[in-house]
Amino acid sequence: MKQSDDFERVSLGFFPTPLERLTTLGDSLGVTLDIKRDDYTGFGGGGNKVRKLEYLMADACRKNVDVVITTGGHQSNHARMVSAAARKFGMKPVLVLRGNQPETYQGNLLLDKLFGAELEFLDPDGYFTQIEGAMNAHADAAQARGEKALIIPLGGATPLGALGYVRAIEEMDAQLKTRGEPAPDVIVAPTGSGGTLAGLYVGARRYWPDTKIIGISVSAKADWFQTRISAMAQDCADLLEWPQSWTPEDIWIEDGFVGTAYGVPSDGGIDAIYRVAQAEGVLLDPVYTGKAMHGLISLTEQGKISAGSRVIFVHCGGSPALYPFAQTLLEH
Repeated sequence: MKQSDDFERVSLGFFPTPLERLTTLGDSLGVTLDIKRDDYTGFGGGGNKVRKLEYLMADACRKNVDVVITTGGHQSNHARMVSAAARKFGMKPVLVLRGNQPETYQGNLLLDKLFGAELEFLDPDGYFTQIEGAMNAHADAAQARGEKALIIPLGGATPLGALGYVRAIEEMDAQLKTRGEPAPDVIVAPTGSGGTLAGLYVGARRYWPDTKIIGISVSAKADWFQTRISAMAQDCADLLEWPQSWTPEDIWIEDGFVGTAYGVPSDGGIDAIYRVAQAEGVLLDPVYTGKAMHGLISLTEQGKISAGSRVIFVHCGGSPALYPFAQTLLEH
């Protein structure tokens, strides 16, 4: 069997990120609550995608890529971080984003511009039928210029990228052992493309087999994620030669916290942003972590997360996305 360190990886982030106890919020919910501060990964504005990109950019460097192409929403953390990583290794970033061309560039879009990414915007209604062709067109254009292109899928969600969150489990396991504390009962994380959840499932199955993993969807329905994540977890485990097997029914997804749409703030998510900011001084965002924290709070209040549980919330970053929604947050 292999280990996550057996795979080629570039160094991008500042690890280990803190595992911080949220005493006030946890006490109010009746659980022991820690937050894995992957908003502190540092590189390119931070966030969970750094862990995936350490593997994905190693692959790009090995292949001598000139142009890196990816996709996401207007406030995609992944798109912003791919832009930063591409520039670090002398590559050109191209982003094909879901959404009409904005009148102003705020938050992650502003950072995309600062990193010098080439941007193309697709109408949201036609995005899913057009995105593959649009990214392939950019790859073909690069090839016609004599450049080598690499397409990184939405969210960096690949079996190779998922290794980043196998390493995150190993990192948290070491942190808890240093504290003299047991494995958590529950991990809660947002899921938008599935790669982070896949890695968490693979890592937890090996190191914390009794820990439950709950993904809070910020976009799609549960069955879509269950099929996608179980297959990706299987492929990730196969890379490691770990004897694991997965079915869609093994994956716990809560899809009742999306709100009206992906990338649109929800009332519950905004409430969670205010509650965590005022209880703990921690900033969440309205696209990913606010909705996921709304899920954690609600599941605890409903008893789906039992009183007295030891819970880790994975903070996947995203605070740049607070600022484009300033008026919505203030008017809430």
